[in-house]
Amino acid sequence: MSQNDPLWRLRHALAGIALALLFSVPLAALAGSALGQLWADSYGARVTVYGLLLLYVVTGAVVLFVRVAQHETRPLSVARVLRWLVSLWLWPLLLLAGRKAPPPVDG
Repeated sequence: MSQNDPLWRLRHALAGIALALLFSVPLAALAGSALGQLWADSYGARVTVYGLLLLYVVTGAVVLFVRVAQHETRPLSVARVLRWLVSLWLWPLLLLAGRKAPPPVDG
């Protein structure tokens, strides 16, 4: 593979996000089932919660890839995949941490 190929440079991030998404699907199913039973205890409620959790996780994957992928150069390990998985579920914190305080107004 060519070192100039952008996909080759992002291979660690792509693999990390893909594995984190793969592991997130059953986690979302379990959480959707549990939360759906708490609220309405119907199949429709469980499917709705599961679908919303999947949307949340896929959105998180896109946000993480855009914000972090270009900096990911270390090879994958179990610890790195677990970090991607946790980051995938906590991605709003990444957005909040990335915001900078507005500059002080001189006056």
